[in-house]
Amino acid sequence: MNQDIIHVYFMPGMAASSKIFEYIELPETQFQIHYLEWLIPIDNELLSEYARRMSDKIEHKKCVLLGVSFGGVLVQEMSKYLNVQKLIIVSSVKSKNELPKKMILAKVTKAYKLLPVQLVSNIDLFSKYVFGNNITKRMELYKKYLSVNDSNYLNWAIENMVCWKQEEAIPDIIHIHGDHDPVFPIKNIGTCIIVKNGTHVMILNKYKWFNEHLPKLILT
Repeated sequence: MNQDIIHVYFMPGMAASSKIFEYIELPETQFQIHYLEWLIPIDNELLSEYARRMSDKIEHKKCVLLGVSFGGVLVQEMSKYLNVQKLIIVSSVKSKNELPKKMILAKVTKAYKLLPVQLVSNIDLFSKYVFGNNITKRMELYKKYLSVNDSNYLNWAIENMVCWKQEEAIPDIIHIHGDHDPVFPIKNIGTCIIVKNGTHVMILNKYKWFNEHLPKLILT
């Protein structure tokens, strides 16, 4: 009996390229992987408008969307325009209520408006912001995963992450989160699948966990 191929679309984290998924493998007899990349936002483009634009890149009905970090926020917004089979987020948040205090403070004080100017010219600082403090000693490895250094994009992405307005989690969303995530601490995260010793970049260094568990999570 032939089984229809399930199309799985992967969205990387803020400013990252789809290379972060280079170690993720799904059985080719059941799944086909598609990689999404960040677009440069249009001036004053709302996150909802950007998500609709990204949704145009989805070529298959009843697909699976998987997003990491801010990419997880984006796929949640994209799912509002698509009929998805499964919605999966990794190292991300399901609503504004799961944002850490430092991001809430940045929203209130509008400090995020000052941050991108430094980030564009300092890849080390930006990587620390995106990946967390413990990654700096392995900078050379992770530089290749940060592909977007456009100032308009960075301003837009950071503002939309910090100021995300989602009130409640989307029903049936699958949230995979590490218990050692320094960007989105587990203490702020509600219902999720916890990966032991998982950090914010566990899509890279815990890829064996994902290769083992993703097929079952998608199919069940």
